[in-house]
Amino acid sequence: NSILEIGTSLGLATSALSLGNTKSKIITLEGCANTANQCQLQLEKFNLNNVTLITTEFSKFLNPIALKNTNFDLIYFDGNHSKKATLDYFEMLLPTITNTSVWIFDDIHWSLEMEEAWQIIKNHSKVKVTIDTFQWGFVFFRSEQEKEHFVIRT
Repeated sequence: NSILEIGTSLGLATSALSLGNTKSKIITLEGCANTANQCQLQLEKFNLNNVTLITTEFSKFLNPIALKNTNFDLIYFDGNHSKKATLDYFEMLLPTITNTSVWIFDDIHWSLEMEEAWQIIKNHSKVKVTIDTFQWGFVFFRSEQEKEHFVIRT
């Protein structure tokens, strides 16, 4: 019901998230104003009214004070594919998880740095289950779940 997307780009994933649950509330963050404008045109063209597009530096939005008492059911990380940024966003957003939250990290094998970040995320004590699909890494936080890691090869 409550979705955060970090890295809107042209809004393709945003549109898919919106269409997947038209009753969800989606916040999508984009750092480039020109790219955000193109996305906004697409959202309007397809009448996707459950999306709030915010043009900002990600770290400014991911402020612990601003996110206090905020929970996200789904977070899609697709904005900055560096180890440091990925891990910083991971830590900043941990207070927003619920027992049923799902996080998706894009491009987990894009670079050695991203693979290192993925390993750190997998091993974090709050992370219970991960699924590595090569393109994406899915993260689950169910406290009653035993810690497990799955790799899907296609």
